[in-house]
Amino acid sequence: QVQLVESGGGLVQTGDSLRLSCAASGLTFSSSAMGWFRQAPGKEREFVAAITASGGRTYYANYADSVKERFTISRDGYKNTMYLQMNNLRPEDTAVYYCAGSSSPIVATRRGLYPYWGQGTQVTVSS
Repeated sequence: QVQLVESGGGLVQTGDSLRLSCAASGLTFSSSAMGWFRQAPGKEREFVAAITASGGRTYYANYADSVKERFTISRDGYKNTMYLQMNNLRPEDTAVYYCAGSSSPIVATRRGLYPYWGQGTQVTVSS
């Protein structure tokens, strides 16, 4: 049984940093692309970032206020854990952040291509 467990969320102020973690079990981590999505109240769940199974390539959402310059996705194969380092957080980053696991080593930005999901961790950024 695949389990993805997120941690690291919390309440922070504008400009602060957080590092989210996603501990994976029950899947072949080294063969699985992984991703982060987020869902703000009243909005659709949206893609944030993804990383290939090897960790060699990363992809970021291309929002109007891009996360690419502020967020960094990474993974540790020894710990079966994925991370999302978030710097210079803004109130618009407030959302529940979800870890997603793929059965493919190739990344995807569409949530429907990820069969495995964590329960989410709340990130709240106050102004």
